[in-house]
Amino acid sequence: MTVRVRFAPSPTGMFHVGGARSALQNWIFAKQQGGVFVLRIEDTDAARNRPEWTEGILSALDWIGIARGSYEGPYFQSSYAGEHRAAAQRLYEGGRAYYCDCTREDVQARTGPQQRGYDGFCRDRGLEPGEGRALRFRTPDEGETVVVDLVRGEPTFENKLIEDFVIARGDGSPVFLLANVVDDMSMGITHVIRAEEHLPNTPKQQLLWDALGVKPPIWAHVPVVVNEKRQKLSKRRDKVALEAYRDEGYLADAMRNYLMLLGWAPSGDREIVPWSVIEEEFRLDEVNPSPAFFDEKKLRAFNGDYIRALPVEDFVEACRPWLTGTETIAPPPWQPDEFDPAAFAAVAPLAQTRIAVLSEIVPNVDFLFLADPLIDEAAWAKAMKEGAADLLDAAIVAFEALESWDAESLKATLEAVGAERGLKLGKAQAPVRVAVTGRTVGLPLFESLEVLGRDRTLTRLRAARVRLV
Repeated sequence: MTVRVRFAPSPTGMFHVGGARSALQNWIFAKQQGGVFVLRIEDTDAARNRPEWTEGILSALDWIGIARGSYEGPYFQSSYAGEHRAAAQRLYEGGRAYYCDCTREDVQARTGPQQRGYDGFCRDRGLEPGEGRALRFRTPDEGETVVVDLVRGEPTFENKLIEDFVIARGDGSPVFLLANVVDDMSMGITHVIRAEEHLPNTPKQQLLWDALGVKPPIWAHVPVVVNEKRQKLSKRRDKVALEAYRDEGYLADAMRNYLMLLGWAPSGDREIVPWSVIEEEFRLDEVNPSPAFFDEKKLRAFNGDYIRALPVEDFVEACRPWLTGTETIAPPPWQPDEFDPAAFAAVAPLAQTRIAVLSEIVPNVDFLFLADPLIDEAAWAKAMKEGAADLLDAAIVAFEALESWDAESLKATLEAVGAERGLKLGKAQAPVRVAVTGRTVGLPLFESLEVLGRDRTLTRLRAARVRLV
């Protein structure tokens, strides 16, 4: 038997990080088993679907390493509407489903304190198909449904507690439960790996598989992803869009390594490991069923570690979208002709150790490419206190006299200027840093001055001195 798994997102919004985690787990499992990864776009909610959301799914999968052309699909659920309707008809003709004309209000009116959901009112009325009549599955009165789950063991559900659920609406269109089952059958899916939130639907789906005469797949319900308050991640409340992390400057390798740790861990006391290790070691039966905490702070630290591990030339290339702008990343505050690749390459090793996401590169290096620095007024007020004017005057004179414009000479010179005024280097360099870069923190000052050059440095020091008059 060839293992076939599927990832079946709906194109109704940005790509959820929890969905990305499930996609990666399916992807690795299929590769380990020599199987097939199938992408199915569940696009039957016409009111909410947009073509750009489908493209967003494809590009997000590309980004995390599940590239177009390396999987089967994408298939679109809407293309299988005829098969969905045919399956509903088979269930009706085989006595496994019946028509019901109860409205929602009717059902609610008959629901008592001990009654859960629909009470089977139309089960034996023998209604024929008709406008406004929904088709309900006839759930067995006795027995239980056992779900074989690689993560959760064998959850067992008493059939008498499962209502006769709707499988086709009053207009004849099949609901998600049935469409999902029929699609999986049509595509020969052998293993369904998905989020825990789908577990309550699983006994219903398994009953449908049985009723349609096909052996159900092996299930694996991976843990729900939660925020710091242990609430399920919500698009309305939490930062969940994979694209947002990508455009902020998270590396794909860091993101997919972190996502795989949501409910699972590699061997040994380690978390940051090569993707090849994750592909080799990941096991579905080792996934922890408890909710998995999506910790943005930890992800950010992860990403910083990955950035620092890049070869410098790869770091330079990774920063390029933020230095030049793209369709999804805003252009930097300088003009294209103001950017100096050689200057950036000179400070790249310094910046690489100081940023956690690639978008932070812009405020760290903007002073190199702007005609005038962007002054942080709070930083200015903090640095330009009494004595700042005198220190700037002395620094200008000393820097003008330097024979060699290099970081070591600049440091020694400013250190001497500060010592003459009873200031340690940290205090002496604060006014100079703000005058030149506009901020109190940033790249190492003297290496920055070396790259900026004598003329531009002195021009900014003089401009700051004039402002202090």
